Amino acid sequence: MNNILITSGGRRVSLVKAFINELKLIERESSVFVADYSPNLSAAAQVADNAFKICKIEDDCYIDSLYNLCVKNDVKLIVPTLDTELLKLAESKERFLAVNIQIVISSEKLIKRSLNKLKTHELFEELGIVTAKVYSKNNFELPMFIKPINGSSSNNNHIIKSKNEISKFLLDDKSLTFFEYLDHDVYDEYTCDLYYSKLGTLKCVIPRKRIEIRAGEVSKGVTIKNEVKSLINEKLASLEGARGCITLQLFLHKESKEIKGIEINPRFGGGFPLSYLAGGNYPKWIIQEYLFNKEISYFDDWEENLLMLRYDSEILIKNHED
Repeated sequence: MNNILITSGGRRVSLVKAFINELKLIERESSVFVADYSPNLSAAAQVADNAFKICKIEDDCYIDSLYNLCVKNDVKLIVPTLDTELLKLAESKERFLAVNIQIVISSEKLIKRSLNKLKTHELFEELGIVTAKVYSKNNFELPMFIKPINGSSSNNNHIIKSKNEISKFLLDDKSLTFFEYLDHDVYDEYTCDLYYSKLGTLKCVIPRKRIEIRAGEVSKGVTIKNEVKSLINEKLASLEGARGCITLQLFLHKESKEIKGIEINPRFGGGFPLSYLAGGNYPKWIIQEYLFNKEISYFDDWEENLLMLRYDSEILIKNHED
């Protein structure tokens, strides 16, 4: 059995379905599971072959619980989905590997750099990619963008357009950093799904232009082959420590075509279903590479100008009890 566990399932219905579809085509008897703190309230848990309750990621028991869960249910592959669990899993990778359980995870070093916005900027600069300006709190230009040094999902982000919007809290909070504001009237925003092999070699790049965002996640987007893709192929053909799906956030100036790097997230992003439906079969490649030791070739034959319009749907559970 080559069962797969997707952690922190939450609302990731499309991702779970993609892994189920691809795994069943290769090995029908194997299953895709979801682990979640509240599986009874997780939409992804309802579509998985089975779902398991687990403690919170920040709890000391998380790794032990995940380990025991995987051993008990013949899990051979773990696919993480949340920033907050990445470092814990990377640090525990060898423990799982000792019992033949692989985790699709980037290196500790890359994860630490990606979780810190300032270290991410340093990495972009090392790669030869321009970044948004970083301001000091007593020397900045307006408008500007304020966000935590460490953080995700657009939590505690602020667009500041006038000085009277800058509170004492924003100035005193050491967790917040002031950045150059990249106006969407001037720049197009891209989230790019990159696939890196087990050897850290880039095998696919799919830029998704973000047309509309809701709660920090793309709700309308379109696949495009342009300068963004060319830059990534040139600068990130290999990335030390990168494994599996990596999402890269970049801004492209509409006129000058200058590209600025913003964020790196070493995990599947919320908008990945668009890349999958465009032909970027990352779930299949992960299964082939990690479970069946197949080499993945570079893939560029994905569908360009594919528009995704997301909407809410429902999963109904009868006789639900808290």
